[in-house]
Amino acid sequence: MVYTFTNKNMSQKMILIIIGGWFLFMILAIFNAIIRDELYKPKVGDLIAHQISTIIFVTIIFIVTYFLLRISNLNLNDNEAVIIGSIWLVFTILFEFIVGHYIFGNSWDKLIEDYNILKGRIWILVLITTFFTPYITNKFLL
Repeated sequence: MVYTFTNKNMSQKMILIIIGGWFLFMILAIFNAIIRDELYKPKVGDLIAHQISTIIFVTIIFIVTYFLLRISNLNLNDNEAVIIGSIWLVFTILFEFIVGHYIFGNSWDKLIEDYNILKGRIWILVLITTFFTPYITNKFLL
């Protein structure tokens, strides 16, 4: 089954929200990481700093998504909200691994390490939030 959007204007707005919203998240994530590394990582250590910045970024994702959807007046149905979350999730994972490895020089092991919940790494919460937030916040707007 091929999913089509209800009208052309909604499709264009949705594409703008998908791409623009994700780039906004990327910029905010970079600022969050800079603040983490410069401000509180030296005081609390790497693990706790990553946990704090993860919680901060999860909160940012919810707030920004809510305002993006509210301002855009998209009136998404459930499928459209899931599509946005899915695309944001794929973009985030690709960015993390491609840019993280090839531009920032992180090893594959270091990148994968952030997924190890047993070692207190909670980065997966950002991915879960990225996927579900368009759906959840859209429910608040209905």
